Amino acid sequence: MNTVSVTPTGTIYTCPMHPEIRQDHPGNCPKCGMTLEPLLPDLDDDNPELRDFQRRFWWTLPLTAIVFVLAMFGHRLQWMDMTVQSWVELVLATPIVLWAGWPFFTRGWQSIVNRSPNMWTLIGLGTGAAFVYSVVATVAPQVFPASFISMGRVAVYFEAAAVIISLTLLGQVLELKARSQTSAAIKSLLGLAPKTARRIRVDGTEEDVALSHVHVGDLLRVRPGEKVPVDGVVTEGGSSVDESMLTGEPMPVSKRVGDKVIGATLNTSGALVMRSEKVGSLTVLAQIVQMVAQAQRSRAPMQRMADLVAGYFVVTVVIIAALTFFGWGLFGPEPRWVFGLINAVAVLIIACPCALGLATPMSIMVATGRGATQGVLFRDAAAIENLRKVDTLIIDKTGTLTEGRPTFERAVPAPGFEANEVLRLAASLDQGSEHPLAETVVRAARERGMTLDKPENFESSSGIGVRGQVAGRQLALGNTTLMQQIGVSVAALVPQAEALRAEGASVMHLAVDGQLAGLLAVSDPIKASTPEALATLKAAGLRIVMATGDGLTTARAVAARLGIGEVHGEVKPADKLLLVERLQKEGRVVAMAGDGINDAPALAKADVGVAMGTGTDVAMNSAQLTLVKGDLRGIAIARALSEATVANMKQNLLFALLYNTLGIPIAAGVLYPLTGWLLSPMIAALAMSFSSVSVIGNALRLRRRRI
Repeated sequence: MNTVSVTPTGTIYTCPMHPEIRQDHPGNCPKCGMTLEPLLPDLDDDNPELRDFQRRFWWTLPLTAIVFVLAMFGHRLQWMDMTVQSWVELVLATPIVLWAGWPFFTRGWQSIVNRSPNMWTLIGLGTGAAFVYSVVATVAPQVFPASFISMGRVAVYFEAAAVIISLTLLGQVLELKARSQTSAAIKSLLGLAPKTARRIRVDGTEEDVALSHVHVGDLLRVRPGEKVPVDGVVTEGGSSVDESMLTGEPMPVSKRVGDKVIGATLNTSGALVMRSEKVGSLTVLAQIVQMVAQAQRSRAPMQRMADLVAGYFVVTVVIIAALTFFGWGLFGPEPRWVFGLINAVAVLIIACPCALGLATPMSIMVATGRGATQGVLFRDAAAIENLRKVDTLIIDKTGTLTEGRPTFERAVPAPGFEANEVLRLAASLDQGSEHPLAETVVRAARERGMTLDKPENFESSSGIGVRGQVAGRQLALGNTTLMQQIGVSVAALVPQAEALRAEGASVMHLAVDGQLAGLLAVSDPIKASTPEALATLKAAGLRIVMATGDGLTTARAVAARLGIGEVHGEVKPADKLLLVERLQKEGRVVAMAGDGINDAPALAKADVGVAMGTGTDVAMNSAQLTLVKGDLRGIAIARALSEATVANMKQNLLFALLYNTLGIPIAAGVLYPLTGWLLSPMIAALAMSFSSVSVIGNALRLRRRRI
């Protein structure tokens, strides 16, 4: 295999809720009915099921609206005879239930065949029972007792079946759109790889070939501005390579003969010739794709427990409805079986999981909207539920604790020179360079209003610095290697240089006419909000751990300034993932905060991944929580919102269960021997609607909750 796999022949499909379900063709999960997804997604965003549900929803929504209006207001406005209205509702509701709702009945039937009862079982039974009951009430109203005749007809519940089908379709459309985002991280990674490579033939001629035709040992030319096609080693030339898309670090890395290069990184300046060493699934990019996919498919035990509880609930409701039907049919007063049918339908309608289904989503919907207004974006309900439990926070350095972009820090002059003159001369020379550090120096001089001279005889020594003439003076700007080459001693400023490096800065030396003039420091500053954010998180009892790809000296310097005691430096993407897994095995609930592609596997594996909105798309797509402004103080806000939301969800579930606890026995006719009370399907539908309204109203309180 020579490329990253993108849904090829033989793709394995799995269930997002039950990753143990795997098959070699599309379909639905036999356990929960959800649509199976490929382990590795296609870059094509087309989703046939989403398009199908959207078509069913929009084509039948007008019919649902008409049925609902007729049911609610037809008897008041007296548009037609009520018996005729029942037939009109039957005609309008039939395509809604039998066409738009057919996938739900199919999944409900599959849940029965597979002996895995789920919410589709109840939705199928509830809407099916309401529809069948209403059809019987319309076609053969004489079989019902006179007490169920109101306003000239036996009450029908086509609107209940139609509205439930339409709302369920809408929920599926929203869910499918949200689920498609879970693979966005992998799609972003796949999109990084170049499509072609420039291969050098044995005779020295060159050709552009598809990436799938690149083999180990091929010589490839990488021109300025092009992406490195695969992993390999430089055999000719030199350049600076931007590896931030994989490492998250902003400083380009100098590459010379013998240095390793990584596929999908960007060659920023000079031309390179490389020999390919790893292709296809063996490249660093492909390995990261695999790690993200594996982490995303892992599921917390809480979800499996929820499925188990839902299964018991469904079985219990079906048993109660069956006992109601046969209990009335065998032992009830005449007409016994009609009473059995009516009461069984009432049980199924009042137990239909509308309120239970709305309990969590409504709280999540309101909470995510509230969070968005405060710069906190949750990706899913699991993030909101889990964030309040987090006791350990792993934080990347670059772009998370720091700004994530090179910033000029200071110029340190040598004896006989001024700091401003050092900056002005260096910036004048750097106008001929395209290196990001040079751009930072030039920008700093211009921001200070300095007049820059035009460089002459400019030349770049790849990886070590630049040389040229400015206003008739011979200048050289670069690292200690360049200074050694031109015979300039840097001993006079060694203490200052080491001190700056200890603070995490990159140091460049400036020589003027063969004499050391000074040094310039460019660093990645700590965000102004970081100290306050860390203090707040520590006060909340979180254990703070720094994990960065930077050198250990720089990492420890930044950690010391921020009071972080646990530091891991020079870590690779796989190392961050292993760190998350190790802490989880110790019983820790782990959140991971980062902004680079190198953070993506750890973000996906963590109990809660936190991405900076100022970072890469891959990081944000891998994380469950995104801080739009890249401000770590948002984590404290998100934790408070998590606690409030979970409390609200528990209240909603209590409301929903309370209605079922009280309503199901009444609907079954338990009180009939004592009081003569029966709960008709009409009252059951009203109670079901009222329970949903209560849940929605309670969830809306989150909008006014002080966070």
